[in-house]
Amino acid sequence: MGTRSTRLVVLLFSVAALVLLLDQVSKALVVAHMPGRTPIELVGEWLRITYTRNPGAAFSVGGGWTALLSVIAIGVVVVIIRISSRLASLPWAIALGGILGGALGNLSDRMFRSPGPFRGYVVDWLQLPNWPVFNIADASIVCSALLMVLLSLLGISWDGSRPSSQRQPSE
Repeated sequence: MGTRSTRLVVLLFSVAALVLLLDQVSKALVVAHMPGRTPIELVGEWLRITYTRNPGAAFSVGGGWTALLSVIAIGVVVVIIRISSRLASLPWAIALGGILGGALGNLSDRMFRSPGPFRGYVVDWLQLPNWPVFNIADASIVCSALLMVLLSLLGISWDGSRPSSQRQPSE
């Protein structure tokens, strides 16, 4: 692994660690201070802190699939770790780090919160108008996925390759 590749792997894992840290600290604060409280308005009705426990996936879909969602998250983590050594794109390192950190944040809840391993509820606490309550891990996953779509549309691959139509002619 070259120096650039090593730097990208370090960046990927640094982004993931930052997302995981922010997610878990924010959830710990919400769990410690919000149960039984009415929502706190941070920016009027535009942003509130609202404590909820989500047994499902995004938008509380799939409440009975918590174990399956845990297995999928583990698969995502394994795939990102496996491809990280071949990473050759700075924006992809950031995007994959965001996905990894978000997946680990919600997986931590599913593994370590009640009612038990592979069945734990995810703590959600950020609320926007006309939008389901979410957390930092969710926001990181969504923003990173949008970045990945943009990179794909621009023809920027995680491994540095480009479609043949975008390659420079050889001299």
